[in-house]
Amino acid sequence: MATRPKKKGVVKNLAAGRPPTVTKPKSLARKTTKSIINKLHLLEKRKVQAMKKNDNAQVAAIEAEIEALGGIEKYQEASLQGQRHDRGGDSSNVLMEWVGPYLSSEEYKGGRLRMLEVGALSTKNVCAQSNHFDITRIDLNSQEPGILEQDFMERPLPKDESEKFDIISLSLVLNFVPDHKDRGEMLVRTTQFLTSPKRFSGTSAAFFPSLFLVLPAPCVTNSRYLDQERLAAIMESIGYEMVESKTTQRLVYYLWRRTSDQVGNDRPFRKEEIRSGSSRNNFAITLL
Repeated sequence: MATRPKKKGVVKNLAAGRPPTVTKPKSLARKTTKSIINKLHLLEKRKVQAMKKNDNAQVAAIEAEIEALGGIEKYQEASLQGQRHDRGGDSSNVLMEWVGPYLSSEEYKGGRLRMLEVGALSTKNVCAQSNHFDITRIDLNSQEPGILEQDFMERPLPKDESEKFDIISLSLVLNFVPDHKDRGEMLVRTTQFLTSPKRFSGTSAAFFPSLFLVLPAPCVTNSRYLDQERLAAIMESIGYEMVESKTTQRLVYYLWRRTSDQVGNDRPFRKEEIRSGSSRNNFAITLL
């Protein structure tokens, strides 16, 4: 008696019936990403301190440590892992929660807004997919086409209003700047890239021009030198007003509206202790 041939398994898709050709990189564990980012932050801070002392040997040694950890590329890999949906997701989600309903409403007639995304890691975040923005993306180490490799502090200043932006995104960028004075200078510099508040009227003027700022929560909630009140005072001194804020266990999110055409701060902010305790961190922002 003839035996019937066995049926071959049905291949549901091409990928299932094809041997793997590329091994996907392993996902970094959350503790690993946090450890990498913290170590690189600390090394960058030590490097700045060594440079101030003109200790070239120490600078070289720290640079070797940074290189051994993978440098900016490893930092970006860890940051990209942190943007995964299961790890809290893309920070621009919060921005769209705030401004998206208005931009999608019949009330808004302003067209697409110009956005500068500093420290961009992807061209496919929520803001990009919303179709509300024409986005210029820059980063120190571009990860994909569509992101210009550029240092914001060295970006040429706009010649006129046509080269300025309606909103700037500074998400998890300021905390990577190792020196407190440079952080202050970066915040001041954002005002030079934003359009004049006179460009907006009505409800639009409640949101734009603006700065979307995201920091690790401990920078504000557990610092010796910075809390929300002091941050607000610093921002107000350079012509910003807080429109929205949100604090989670890991991050703090802010939307700051530019209220005047001033450039620079109207009073100094030095590094002064406002909280005591051995468990505090030393994150600070100063303006001279």
